[in-house]
Amino acid sequence: MSDTLDHAADAAHHGFDLLPVIVLLAAACIAVPLFRRAGLGTVLGYLAAGLLIGPYGLGFFQDAQAIIHFAELGVVLFLFIIGLEMQPSRLWTMRGEIFGLGVMQVGLAIFALVWVGILLGYPLEASFVAGTGFVLTSTAIVFQMLQERGQMTQPAGRRMISILLLEDLAIVPLLILVAFLAPGGEEATMADRVTAIGIGLGALVIVVVAGRYLLDPMFRILARFGVREIMTAAALLVVLGAAVLMAEAGLSMAMGAFLAGVLLSESTFRHQLEADIEPFRGLLLGLFFLGVGMALDLDVIAANWVVVAISVPAFMILKMTVIYGVARFLKADRSEALLRMVLMAQGGEFAFVLYAAATQVGILTPEWNANLTAIVIISMVLTPLMILLHDRFAPKAQPSMDGVETAEGLAGRVLLIGFGRFGQIASQPLLARGHSLSIIDTDPQAIRDAEKFGFKVFYGDGSRLDILHAAGAHQASLIVVAASDRDAISRIVELARHEFPMVPVLARALTRQHALELVAHGAAFQIRETYESAMLMGREALARLGETAETVEETMADVRARDAERMALEQVGGMDASKALIHGNLNQTGGGH
Repeated sequence: MSDTLDHAADAAHHGFDLLPVIVLLAAACIAVPLFRRAGLGTVLGYLAAGLLIGPYGLGFFQDAQAIIHFAELGVVLFLFIIGLEMQPSRLWTMRGEIFGLGVMQVGLAIFALVWVGILLGYPLEASFVAGTGFVLTSTAIVFQMLQERGQMTQPAGRRMISILLLEDLAIVPLLILVAFLAPGGEEATMADRVTAIGIGLGALVIVVVAGRYLLDPMFRILARFGVREIMTAAALLVVLGAAVLMAEAGLSMAMGAFLAGVLLSESTFRHQLEADIEPFRGLLLGLFFLGVGMALDLDVIAANWVVVAISVPAFMILKMTVIYGVARFLKADRSEALLRMVLMAQGGEFAFVLYAAATQVGILTPEWNANLTAIVIISMVLTPLMILLHDRFAPKAQPSMDGVETAEGLAGRVLLIGFGRFGQIASQPLLARGHSLSIIDTDPQAIRDAEKFGFKVFYGDGSRLDILHAAGAHQASLIVVAASDRDAISRIVELARHEFPMVPVLARALTRQHALELVAHGAAFQIRETYESAMLMGREALARLGETAETVEETMADVRARDAERMALEQVGGMDASKALIHGNLNQTGGGH
């Protein structure tokens, strides 16, 4: 018995060490919220946390590369989720951007970046590999930044995704080219190269066929058992299986995961797959950034600081110049070109793969590989900081005014300010009764869209007195303020009541407090934008629960009366009086607890 206990105690002592896991989680939980609160973004928080706990910080971890290799699964899962949002038909519409815009940017950037190594005195082959690796942008960083900024599905974001997909595809011919440039590589037989290309194409065919004919039936069978964790396991199996198959064929794991996502994008299980994968994706992607932060080798930087200090700005500036030039050449506006230039200025995770392959075949020495890895990591660290500078100092995009007329000499009986969803609905009864409307809005695209449906909307900022006069506010019978910005609504109401006291102003309120503010500014009528729809929902709920029509009407009248009473109390005594009334009413109805 004593021997058994001793063995168990020894096993527990030498078992799995949870301390590294705790350190990783603690570093992320502390650093990321702090950096996010400071406006520095989550990516920089992860990178800083990795540097702090890595070999050159507190020293909790010594092998950062092992963590990066494991955490690359986060990038893989991220691309799978992106693939789920890209139906094949949508991807097909992007073919011109992928193979046009992508090829042009990658080709010109390679030509420009090769010269950095050449001018520093390195061999042509090594300079080519160094520059080419830096051209391969960090998919993880750009996708994370686009997601945080809500630009994944916008045209500018879609074009960046197209370039990233081309770069992922480019890793295959680049690895073949590295083998060709290696000492003795030109002696490799054509049969070897044809075989490598054939294996890659074969892997693509397998993934496409399996995704088209096998995956959806497999998930249907598993769904019949009703075991949620089996569906999660199957989702991970599909993603990792496609990634490993592609990697074994010499392609990118990320590309395999992306292709699997695209093939499942029209599956009835798409939303469940996304929900199952999302927690793993977020955690592993954060771990990837932590690993990148740990891998920043300060000894290499100190020993080769001159090369690093020259190469980082040289690579980044040349790459940004090419990106901006290509964007403008292909008719992107200035703001989109600037954003693309800043977001894609860094090297990426595929550079590590290319540099490692070049080191194995003798094109790069281990020291050059370490230098280039440090250069890429520094560029990744600098990217979030560059985004902050861009957001602070870049000129704001000016919307196109093509096809938009400014308000001038309007004379409608009703002046409607704001033609979003609220204004559009509010205009319908007025138009149905034949009342003339002068409509102004500040969104040129919304104005152009409204014209397609037969509405004449003029460009004008209703918070400016000269615009109100040009829009005919002084001779209108009614002003309806239906804008979507709270501060703008308040300014318009206050200005209109002061300048045109004989014209009633009806205003959209966003919250109860906003409604009180509008009343104080002199609005003749205000309505909270969700109030009536919520009241109708409550009425319908009572009716469907079996309450009599009389009871429903009495209850709704009582709710309206109490709401009006609270509004009156808040006007006089503020929020405390209203809270007291609410508490008393809840206690009367049994809802106070």
